[in-house]
Amino acid sequence: MTGRHAAVLALVATTMLAGCGRLGMSDMGGPAPAAQYEPLPAAPTKPVTQGSLQPLPPVPGQPGPGMAGDMPPPGAPGAVAAVDPGPPPTPEKAPPIGRTEVLGAWKIASGTDNCQLFMTLTTWSGGYRANTRGCTSPQLQRISAWDLSGKQVALKGADGSIVATLYGAGPERFSGQTSERLPVSVSR
Repeated sequence: MTGRHAAVLALVATTMLAGCGRLGMSDMGGPAPAAQYEPLPAAPTKPVTQGSLQPLPPVPGQPGPGMAGDMPPPGAPGAVAAVDPGPPPTPEKAPPIGRTEVLGAWKIASGTDNCQLFMTLTTWSGGYRANTRGCTSPQLQRISAWDLSGKQVALKGADGSIVATLYGAGPERFSGQTSERLPVSVSR
């Protein structure tokens, strides 16, 4: 037998012995003892019925139910004053914007509305296709197109009217105002 045949024979024998150990025949005297595992609990056999859940216990240091959103009436002690949004961003300070930078899904916020805005490169009357989801404001619900003019992004209604104008306000952020002069911000 040559050295090459001996090496092949040794490799085959080693592979066979390794396979025996994997199949539970560790010392060739029979199967290895089976591992002992805890049995799994039985699955419910009845369908789960609908019902009310018990409230979770309060987390220490966190406000309880009904406390987080309770606001005192305007003018009462502890009331929060409205903040002037200030002037809209100026185009002189805004960074340049490319069409591909505004594509995709965004969060849009204006007033008390906080919802989603989607912008694509599908051509649409007055620019490219846009739509919102989950907006309660009739003005934000009107958005159906967008267009880019220099550093300004114009969000438009189906009739071509401007709903809001935006300028770059940082990475993945735009801010501006609606046609009703309310502040609006768009971010990822």
